[in-house]
Amino acid sequence: MRVALFVTCVNDTLFPRTGRAVVTLLERLGVEVDFPQAQTCCGQPQFNTGYRHETEPLVRRYATAFDGYDFVVTPSGSCAAMVRDNYPRIAAKAAAEGRGAELAEAAALAVPKTYELTEFLVDVLEVVDVGAYYPHTVTYHPTCHGLRLLDLGDRPRRLLEHVRGLELRELPGAEECCGFGGTFAVKNAAVSAAMGADKARDIVATGADAVCTVDNSCLMHIGGTLTRLGSTVRPVHIAEILASTEQTREVAR
Repeated sequence: MRVALFVTCVNDTLFPRTGRAVVTLLERLGVEVDFPQAQTCCGQPQFNTGYRHETEPLVRRYATAFDGYDFVVTPSGSCAAMVRDNYPRIAAKAAAEGRGAELAEAAALAVPKTYELTEFLVDVLEVVDVGAYYPHTVTYHPTCHGLRLLDLGDRPRRLLEHVRGLELRELPGAEECCGFGGTFAVKNAAVSAAMGADKARDIVATGADAVCTVDNSCLMHIGGTLTRLGSTVRPVHIAEILASTEQTREVAR
């Protein structure tokens, strides 16, 4: 099994510890992970802003960068959804405009092997107990892309429920958007901030030590809002929780 890590722009730039956590976790489970240096952005910011033609080279680059791998695993529901849901749409539009089948071929290569991390763990490796230890109370926010486009369902929760020492607390209004939405937060700042404040208050109400998601972009928005409210709740990516073990805790001491 050849597995490549697609770390994504947000993680590479702002949350490198999440990428490291994915590698630690997968290697602990016996998976050999590679990191193709040719990888770049999946094209989500361009596509969501209306620049479809400018996204097309990134579709080609993604397919080329990850050529030869059995699976591409990413700690980002939104980027996985971009590949799986939007690459075929982009290819179909290009074909309808008479620009050949090249993009369709690229999408056909990329889509079937791209997995969000929790999908890969549960559906491909068929594990829910990854040997993690995280002695904290945690609440889980299901992000929009994971919930609605990837249909992750209870996969993240099942993984969290098997983490030793972790107490999972229910989040009121869990399925409501946190308000980030990428460029939505820029174009509709006031609405985004109000949605974020609602989400943050619900998180604080759980009494949890930490809030986790499958998307650091959403955690960035949630974490900033929590800080402005003066909350001590920590935003933590699910990969970092699943990578944590008792041995990790002892080393940290």
